[in-house]
Amino acid sequence: MLDSIYIGMSGLTAYSKGLQTISNNVANLNTPGFKTSTPRFADMYYGDSFARYTPGTSGTMQFGSGVEYGYASLNLAQGDLRASSGRLDLAIKGDGFLTLLDGGPVRYARTGQFTAGNDGFITDKVTGLKLATLGASGTPEPVSLAGKEISAPHPTTTISFSDNLSPGATDFSIPNVDVFDANGGKHTLSIGFEPDSSIIPGRWKVTVYDENQIPLQEGTLQFNGGIPEPGSDTLDFTLTSSSAPPITVKLDFSSGVTGFSAGSSSTLKVSGKDGYATGTLTAMDVDEDGKLTLHYSNGETTKLGSIAIATFSDSQQLKQTGNGLFDASHAPTPRYGTSIDAGFGQVLSGMTEVSNVDLSNEFGQLILIQRGFQASSQVMTTANEMIMQLFQMRGQG
Repeated sequence: MLDSIYIGMSGLTAYSKGLQTISNNVANLNTPGFKTSTPRFADMYYGDSFARYTPGTSGTMQFGSGVEYGYASLNLAQGDLRASSGRLDLAIKGDGFLTLLDGGPVRYARTGQFTAGNDGFITDKVTGLKLATLGASGTPEPVSLAGKEISAPHPTTTISFSDNLSPGATDFSIPNVDVFDANGGKHTLSIGFEPDSSIIPGRWKVTVYDENQIPLQEGTLQFNGGIPEPGSDTLDFTLTSSSAPPITVKLDFSSGVTGFSAGSSSTLKVSGKDGYATGTLTAMDVDEDGKLTLHYSNGETTKLGSIAIATFSDSQQLKQTGNGLFDASHAPTPRYGTSIDAGFGQVLSGMTEVSNVDLSNEFGQLILIQRGFQASSQVMTTANEMIMQLFQMRGQG
């Protein structure tokens, strides 16, 4: 009967640990990236005993010594993905983990809210761990914004035009054409067109004016059959500035420009131009290919690398360490890849993965554990009553 009490106590201990696992799952219902654990129990045997009068058997019988809390297996099922206001709030759709570095053991996470730290590295807001991209050697490396806060300017070299310049118009002008010098300085020009067909039909005089309407350059544009004539379909002019070296800008009418008669109305316009001013970093996010992308105030973008995703052949050996992190010290060596690699999940920007806690399942487990605890307690109570009866019988003798 004493054995029965010890067995009942093992049940109380095991179910208490199971209750702890369930309560931890329920408590983390709203914890981003949390993965539930499923309680597992294992029976215990202390050996065999000789069995008399059991012909046809091995002559032994086993007595169980109770139950133990075996382990809690991780449930790595995908949690719901929810939109977030932060563009560097990252989540993984599918298999895999974000890779986080701090100079010590590598940590892994399913989701995280990241920001640019004072040292220029992209770090998790909660843990301070550095987000890793996949380096050229195929190993994760921390990603830094050092030298990337500013987008260098690029001078304007070409201005392209499209639509129609009607020969019936007496003159035509395109105002507010912004160009940039080598130092990123902006210059607002205007381009005037005057018909000059007194000698050769279809000829136009083109004049480029600076901000003060002072002519910078004159040239001619020749149409032949309503189409710009090769060799006379471009015009180069030199832009000078007191704060930057001179640059040469080409006016390109060779593609998409016509000279058909449309009365006094012309629709010629600037269709494109290169060059941009100095830009400052305004935003960061991750594109569809999983590449960390920087956005600048001048409209330019820069890609720093692909977010490193880790996968494990046996993810059950991962260990949750808090704050949505996983330790892989005892897990097999992970494989690293990116969002565009087969077998890896996709990194999503502006999203977080919520906990995968299923309350209905947890409450079902809770009822079973409660019944097991009550039953083990009843076994102990019954065994104790039988022992008390035995003592009373000895006292009567």
